[in-house]
Amino acid sequence: MSITAVPLKPVKRSILVYIWLFVVLAVVAAAALAMQTPIDPTTAFLAKNARAKGVVTTPSGLQYQVLTPGKGPHPTDEDIGLINYEGRLIDGTVFDKSPQPTPIPVVASDPATGRQGVIKGFSEALKLMSKGAKYRVWIKPSLAYGEKDQGVIPPHSTLVFDLELLEFIPESTYRQIQQQQQMMQQQLQQRGGGAGALPPGALPPGAEGQPGGR
Repeated sequence: MSITAVPLKPVKRSILVYIWLFVVLAVVAAAALAMQTPIDPTTAFLAKNARAKGVVTTPSGLQYQVLTPGKGPHPTDEDIGLINYEGRLIDGTVFDKSPQPTPIPVVASDPATGRQGVIKGFSEALKLMSKGAKYRVWIKPSLAYGEKDQGVIPPHSTLVFDLELLEFIPESTYRQIQQQQQMMQQQLQQRGGGAGALPPGALPPGAEGQPGGR
C-alpha cells in the first residue's frame, strides 16, 4: 500500500439505499416518459423495414431491394431513363403508374437553379440501377415531397416505388430524337395539306376499323 494513500471512510448503508432508490426512480421515470412520447409512424416503419431481408439502406436514408439485377453501367444526371414504375403509399394506395415505358430524367429537381427533374429519392434509386434491373425502393419524406401536400400523397409520406430500368440515353441525344420526330411530323402535316390529302382523322379506303397511326 502506498504511504500517501488516504483511507476511505465506509459509506453508511442507509445512504447506499437512498442512492439505489434514486436510480430506480430515475429509470422508471424515463420509461414512463418514453411511453408517453408518441412514436412517429414513418420512423417506426422505416426502422422495421430496414431489418427486412434484402433491404439496403443508403447513407441518405433511401431503402431499396434488388428484385432483378441489371447489367452494365449506371445512368447519371445527364441521362434520360426509359422506365416502368408504380408508386404506392405504405398503406398500399397506388398514386401513380406508368401505362407504358416512360422516358424520365434521372436528375433531381433543383429549386435553386430551376432545373426540372424527379424527387431526390427517385433520382438516387435510378443511379443505383443498371439496364434490365428491377428495384423496390422506399423513399422517406425528406427525399420525397416532405411536408408538401400532393393531393393523393399526404404530407410527410413515405413512398414505395417498383422500378424497372429498360434503357437510358444521354439527355442531349434524347432531345435530338425529339426534334427529328417533330420535324417529321411537320413534314407529314405539310404533305397532308396539299391537294388530294385526306381530311384530318380520316382513314384511306379499305382501312375502316384499323387504328390510325400518329
